[in-house]
Amino acid sequence: MRSLYISLVSEFYKSRKTLAFWAAILLPVIICGLITFGFYSTSEKVLNLHYPPMVLWAQYSGAALGVMGMLIMPFYVIFMAFSVNNIEHKNDTWKTLFAQPLNKFSIYAAKYLYAVFLIFICLFLFATLTYAFGYLLQVLVPEYNFNQYNPSSILINSYSKLFLSSLGILSLQFILSLVWGDFLKPMGIGFVGTIMGIITASVGWKYAYLIPYSLPTLALRITKVKKGGDPLDFPIFTQEIYTSLIYAAVFFLIGYFIVTKKSIK
Repeated sequence: MRSLYISLVSEFYKSRKTLAFWAAILLPVIICGLITFGFYSTSEKVLNLHYPPMVLWAQYSGAALGVMGMLIMPFYVIFMAFSVNNIEHKNDTWKTLFAQPLNKFSIYAAKYLYAVFLIFICLFLFATLTYAFGYLLQVLVPEYNFNQYNPSSILINSYSKLFLSSLGILSLQFILSLVWGDFLKPMGIGFVGTIMGIITASVGWKYAYLIPYSLPTLALRITKVKKGGDPLDFPIFTQEIYTSLIYAAVFFLIGYFIVTKKSIK
């Protein structure tokens, strides 16, 4: 555990000035801020639609979830996985890294867990800012009815599913960024995979869940709930989430063997 802790702290200090680190903070602030400004500036038009409180929250939170789930989240995960490993590629420090008196698995796991932590921070901020800015809108536009419905279950379930569904992409891209130190190969494969995943998920292909890049889109589909229950209180653990977790575990182990071989070159 001490080796893992030291390695995690090291990853933070190495990457705290990188774009991948700051994007985890800035993306939620910018996107949620823009959506909130849109709801504020077009409040008369939104009010004329006479949305019930639950539907208003669904429209508001869905604006960020749709953008994140289908496009920004996959690309952010791809770029972030590359950035975490590119630090070692760029400085040619893989041998130096594994020459330290630390457990090799802890060093590798720390890199992976740090990437998972950045994704968690990003989505946690999205959920928190969506909640906070929704009530800010209520203060700025008292005619809204945000305060008549608690969106906690929507936000927790949706962003939990988005987080878990992204782990399959992360683990695969982590391997690609270990194998190739250049920018184009892992990013190019990730770009093609994301486009393919969005298309297959959107057209409803029954085997789309087998493509890691389609899982965030599939995870945000509204699923069936109990009769008489909240239609937005959907389950977290569905087929695509289990698939993502299996991919994450398998690719994590494969990545460890790859990075172990790299360390003895």
